Amino acid sequence: MSSLITHAWLLPIGVLVGMFGTLIGAGGGFILLPILLLMYPHEPPSTLTSISLAVVFANALSGSVAYARMGRIHYRAGVLFSAAALPGSVLGALTTGILPRRAFDIVFGCAMVAAGAYLLLSPNGRRHTAPVADQTTCPGDSVPPGSLRLGSVLSVLVGYLSSLLGIGGGIIHVPAMVRLLGFPVHVATATSHFILAISALAGTCAHVVSGTFQTGPHRTIVLALGVLVGAPLGAGFSSRVQGAWIMRGLALALGLAGLRVLLGAR
Repeated sequence: MSSLITHAWLLPIGVLVGMFGTLIGAGGGFILLPILLLMYPHEPPSTLTSISLAVVFANALSGSVAYARMGRIHYRAGVLFSAAALPGSVLGALTTGILPRRAFDIVFGCAMVAAGAYLLLSPNGRRHTAPVADQTTCPGDSVPPGSLRLGSVLSVLVGYLSSLLGIGGGIIHVPAMVRLLGFPVHVATATSHFILAISALAGTCAHVVSGTFQTGPHRTIVLALGVLVGAPLGAGFSSRVQGAWIMRGLALALGLAGLRVLLGAR
């Protein structure tokens, strides 16, 4: 109990991570991990990614329940993409333990900056920004079957990178589902959360089995409590925020987080 009180300052961070991560369907790991990297500069990447993935799982599970009640999850795509991402999630979690801290920070920072720049600078493409309340009784019926096949292939790589970096796959899955596969933004964010709940659980279990999660449970519990409060709030706000603003917010958050981590890696 004393250890939980010591880490109580992480509770409001968990609320913000849960709210914003659920709003954009990214799980919040891309926000949380830079904070952990800056607050715990001497801890190995494997420990911090294990904490981040466990919190992402809590966020994704809570957000998925909220989105399921709204009828926004494309379950067929979610199951297919999750199955494809699982092997990569486990392998990525095991690979993290090999990278030294400075190399991990550089890889992580560059990945965040590149993703943010792509979202801000690339053409709009097939962007669906309208709310999808009436479409979500069976969301994604208009998505071509070829998109599901392509999405399954992409999910293999997404599973590996997301687990390696401890951020969940939402920051990659959401842009890919919107830009490449033609999903409406609000369906993509909801389905991404469903996928995250499965892939983040797999990555967390791999960390537990490998022993890298041993020093993380107390911090994870405090952060997860905050996430469970913030995730339903983010799902509720998603109905009031246009898809274009969700994508812009995601891009700016990625770029800023990546730059901060890169500066700390010098």
